[in-house]
Amino acid sequence: MTAVARKQLPLRPAGPDTVDALLAWYDDERRDLPWRVAPGKRANPYRVWLSEIMLQQTTVKAVIPFYLRFLVRWPTVEKLAAAPLDDVLAAWAGLGYYSRARNLHKCAVVVATELGGKFPSTVAELQRLPGIGPYTANAIAAIAFGEAATPVDGNVERVVARLFAVRQPLPTAKTELKRLAATLTPPRRAGDFAQAMMDLGAGICTPKRPSCLVCPVQQDCAASAHGIAEQLPMRLERAERPQRVGYAFVALREDGHVLLRKRAEAGLLGGMLEVPGTHWGDLLPPVKEALRTAPVRADWWAVPGTVVHVFTHFRLEVVVYRALVPNNATLNFWAEPDRCRWVARRDMHGAAIPSVMRKIISHALSET
Repeated sequence: MTAVARKQLPLRPAGPDTVDALLAWYDDERRDLPWRVAPGKRANPYRVWLSEIMLQQTTVKAVIPFYLRFLVRWPTVEKLAAAPLDDVLAAWAGLGYYSRARNLHKCAVVVATELGGKFPSTVAELQRLPGIGPYTANAIAAIAFGEAATPVDGNVERVVARLFAVRQPLPTAKTELKRLAATLTPPRRAGDFAQAMMDLGAGICTPKRPSCLVCPVQQDCAASAHGIAEQLPMRLERAERPQRVGYAFVALREDGHVLLRKRAEAGLLGGMLEVPGTHWGDLLPPVKEALRTAPVRADWWAVPGTVVHVFTHFRLEVVVYRALVPNNATLNFWAEPDRCRWVARRDMHGAAIPSVMRKIISHALSET
């Protein structure tokens, strides 16, 4: 927006008028999402909780098909609590951040068995449940129970930073942005307001090239008035992700089964199925040393190329070895046979295999 155009809309401080304008916009322009209800209505707490857990670190577009499948399979918290954890992990495969799925199941069990199938309504009580942190607790309290709670995600941080022209960089600005966001939260329709802020950030107040000309609260935006909207929020430079490397051994049995192993419940990808391999470290061990750790005696050969997968905190590069083994192949004891299983290739789509392992398997089998 030009300086002349800005003068036609004198800046007014963000406050009650901002809330009214944003709620009016939300009533007309809100996104149609499967976990939402009509403005002014209370949503189903189970559905809100399920969607909010799935949306952590994941886009709306990616979540919707998973959410709909979960809801068909487990329509209530009691149904989800009664499901085997392995089934939940398998249904979650592809969403990433698998500790969320384990905590989802733990939380369902607590709500179903200890709380009579009802989620608590306050932020403090919700935060006592497995997998529910401050943001998720505030979102559930506001959207499902109408509490005057303030969920602040990345979209809301960006909107608030621009409304108040907060120049302090993230992440140090988080506390101040939460405080400012709370000053806008209305006592009524807090859930609608929270979702309106999220929609505004997702569709109009975007990280790059924000659409200030069609923004319903542009008149209240200090950053727009000063022509610095696209510069906010400022961020400290992130350190480069460290790199880890390792070997993976894809054993393909003559009957078309692939050897997989269940990871330990705790830690990265806990409880999921993996391709047996070496430790992921800073340096690759010598090939001869690595091959001694292969899960079965076989004629192993290197698959050309490598598999790269980026986790939140590191970049992984894997060298893949493949072998064709007989149906009666005996596993080496260091492969921990009690945690291993042979999975038919046709059944892999329904198994609890994380994305990185699917990449490794696909890379190996592309050479068959």
